[in-house]
Amino acid sequence: MNTRLIFAALFLLVGFTSTQAETKQPPNIVFIFTDDHCQQALSAYNDARITTPNMDRIAKEGMRFDRCYCTNGICGPSRAVIQTGKYSHLNGFIRNGNKFNGDQQTFPKLLRAAGYQTAVIGKWHLATTPQGYDYYDVLKGQGPYYNPPMITAGKDGKPITKPHVGYTTEIITEKTLDWLKNDRDADKPFMVMYQHKAPHRNWQPAPKYLNWLDDQTIAEPETLWDNYNGRTRSAKRQTMTIKDHLTAYDLKLAPPRGFNEDQLQAWNKAYGPKNEAYEKAKPSMTEKEIIQWKYQRYVKDYLRCVKSVDDGIGEVLDYLDEADLADNTVVIYSSDQGWYLGEHGWFDKRWMYEESLKCPLLVRWPGQVQPGTTNEDIVSNLDFAETFLSIAGVDVPNDMQGRSLVPILQGNTPADWRKTFYYHYYENPGGHNVARHYGVTDGQHKLIRFYALEGEKIDDWELFDLKKDPNELVNIFGSTEVMGIESKLSGELERLRQKYAVPEDNDPGRAKKPKQKKQPARALKKAS
Repeated sequence: MNTRLIFAALFLLVGFTSTQAETKQPPNIVFIFTDDHCQQALSAYNDARITTPNMDRIAKEGMRFDRCYCTNGICGPSRAVIQTGKYSHLNGFIRNGNKFNGDQQTFPKLLRAAGYQTAVIGKWHLATTPQGYDYYDVLKGQGPYYNPPMITAGKDGKPITKPHVGYTTEIITEKTLDWLKNDRDADKPFMVMYQHKAPHRNWQPAPKYLNWLDDQTIAEPETLWDNYNGRTRSAKRQTMTIKDHLTAYDLKLAPPRGFNEDQLQAWNKAYGPKNEAYEKAKPSMTEKEIIQWKYQRYVKDYLRCVKSVDDGIGEVLDYLDEADLADNTVVIYSSDQGWYLGEHGWFDKRWMYEESLKCPLLVRWPGQVQPGTTNEDIVSNLDFAETFLSIAGVDVPNDMQGRSLVPILQGNTPADWRKTFYYHYYENPGGHNVARHYGVTDGQHKLIRFYALEGEKIDDWELFDLKKDPNELVNIFGSTEVMGIESKLSGELERLRQKYAVPEDNDPGRAKKPKQKKQPARALKKAS
């Protein structure tokens, strides 16, 4: 009798477990996205400048990708690629200043059709109203660091702009948590895009971090003093150096705008004495010492902004644990492209050089991703839409140009996974005067063609050996020693351009420089 009872109990248990597995919801997806966050300012990749414990937690409990490349290293185009799974020339958003065609196929529309509840909160920067989302609450344009106006749907379904008071990073986190706790349908799987403005220029820290790092000196990158010799004309003709192109507003030597009285008081209390000390010392400082001061001011403010993002991520991860959602939620962290923290003497992005080509990518998926793993396959923001769909069990449309990362996340890289990657940047004339260029990399060598600069057609080539020359200082294009490599990459470049249906860009002057809002002269004045 006892044996029969035991077998009966086991039968019931197996049946219950099977039924439970069959009725389990598809995984939820929390996509955390920042603007201009580089791998060298995330301690899971590089702990020399900052500790980011909450981002690191995603890496420790999931997978860190070391070669995640962006397709077009600038804010809006990167976001359009993620929405569509297509390169810029196909989704129609090739540079900031374009307007995203939200009528086209996007992954949130496909998720929503499959029963997911979808939301986007924070930075959108695509100039049109988000489509495919049950809920949106997004920054107006780029958005300020303090007191942001944000756009959401009114009661009639039409977009309305609402004012907010506070620090933007914290507001975006609060709104994300509020949606997760109070507004989502608990009977549906969800996908939320939790997207920050930070650490985008002009790097205004939260009140609690205004004096953080004051007692530290951040190490200078070895290429801070790069003179751009050994490369083509494009590297010298950019306008993004710490030496010459940071404004007084960037450097906090001009008063901030849009603050309330309490915020301004806290700001002046923190920066006033530091600025006074600099102005007093400046007459006796050498040019090198002034550049070093600018570097420290810039990089510390950047890191302070990252710190607030990391705090917010911790709050969201804690909520997923508290609500028993963590085990069935995929958490993905990334940024729109990399960034320069003084490498080559620069701030900003845009180039196909490593610091801006590489994006951070961390993925936690309990039960599917082996904790603490790293991956060196060539992956891209081109793959994100396909990955979201695959996680949800939704078929990936044939016209998407990337591939799902799910097999790689599960430890099974497909044998035919890409070995090379195509990049294309279009915004010239435009901000920072980075030449239009495209190129190919296999992770060891990189071939770049610069083809338009300041409205003129050019035909300049660069080839780098990333193993021997990781800082990309020596252009070896045309060297007899690498003719075989050059020929191979040239062929691969042409193959990829055909594969992705890239048209010739025959009018290098067609993209006009976007109009800039006038700023007070004191804010635009270059600090020196």
